[in-house]
Amino acid sequence: QVQLVESGGGLVQAGDSLRLSCAASGDTFSNYAMDWFRQAPGKEREFVAGISWNGGTTAYRTSVKDRFTISRNNAKNTVALQMNSLKPEDTAVYYCAAEKGLYYTGEKPDYWGQGTQVTVSS
Repeated sequence: QVQLVESGGGLVQAGDSLRLSCAASGDTFSNYAMDWFRQAPGKEREFVAGISWNGGTTAYRTSVKDRFTISRNNAKNTVALQMNSLKPEDTAVYYCAAEKGLYYTGEKPDYWGQGTQVTVSS
């Protein structure tokens, strides 16, 4: 079992930056690849970024590439999402998720956080 708690969401203006954090507890953190997903009102939840168990491999959806950076600290059991040059279309609830295994698939994570709201005004 893994418990995930996100923090760092908020209301910002277009072009601003925001850093989301996710604290994990329970099972051994390095046994999991980690993801960030998001869900905008009226839309399906979508994969945003993933990171392998040791941080050596990352992946991003096309629309956030070069603006968002995912990172992890296995000593502190945390994963972060640095979001720069935010756009109104980035507005969504952002979820931290854990996938059992070394590498992310971006599909059907095993554990989810409760989500944190990010709102970007134009």
